[in-house]
Amino acid sequence: MSTPKPLTGRTKAPKGTDSIFTLEVFLTSGPVTAKFAKKNKIVSRTIQIRGKQTLQDLHEAIFDAFDRDDEHMYEFQVGGKGPMDEQARKYGPPVPTGPFSDEMVGDASAASLGSLGLKIGGTFGYWFDFGDDWWHQINVLGIDTKIPPGKYPKVAKRVGQSPPQYPDWDEEQ
Repeated sequence: MSTPKPLTGRTKAPKGTDSIFTLEVFLTSGPVTAKFAKKNKIVSRTIQIRGKQTLQDLHEAIFDAFDRDDEHMYEFQVGGKGPMDEQARKYGPPVPTGPFSDEMVGDASAASLGSLGLKIGGTFGYWFDFGDDWWHQINVLGIDTKIPPGKYPKVAKRVGQSPPQYPDWDEEQ
């Protein structure tokens, strides 16, 4: 699968107002068969979400947009230089104890999109299922203070088919 290039820009969400963030979520790697990857060179979903909504809301939107059905751990990485960057701020589900508790810096259910300092042209990461390692790059395409009526988050565009969450490796033969 191709790695997308982010747009450039410097526009940030205005403080103290709600906004609509338009995010392009690209699947960059994961357990997909060669047959699937050949048919789906790019797999992405464009999601619109309000600035007052949380990273937990975004996780649920991505989960649904990629037709997943089995919940797993996840992590957003904001402000880093790429996947697994130690300098990135990390957000995930609240983990009070256990092996991942020291790694989580923020509670995704308490972090609104508008509080993250996202800019048009910026990118951040999303890692789903710490065993199968589904990696996504999220590009910030737009931030708009004019909020059309409707329910958010919502999928505005789909490119490529959703890969099966658990591929049938026998299909490759």
